[in-house]
Amino acid sequence: MKTIILLRGLPGAGKSTLAKTLGGLNIEADMYFIDAERGDYKFNASDLTRAHRWCQDVFEHWMQEEEEKIVVSNTFNQEWEMVSYFNLAEKYGYMIHSVIVTGK
Repeated sequence: MKTIILLRGLPGAGKSTLAKTLGGLNIEADMYFIDAERGDYKFNASDLTRAHRWCQDVFEHWMQEEEEKIVVSNTFNQEWEMVSYFNLAEKYGYMIHSVIVTGK
């Protein structure tokens, strides 16, 4: 069964660490801020909306490719922030789980 796991929690709660242990393809909005050539992380708050749009676009791309397991680790502070992920998962026939990460 094709599976989506949404990891949500505050910054520093361990979402990325947990995502690595779950296997599958991991996507995070923070990846948008990593320089592809040097690997440097340069956060810019004014690009946050673009980063989340990028994350959703990459998410949908991998569902179109029928990736078996996709893990998205973002803060998802509000329930509504996950709605587009739930809608896309339904559109592409994925089972979806939401996990709240509270700390290390």
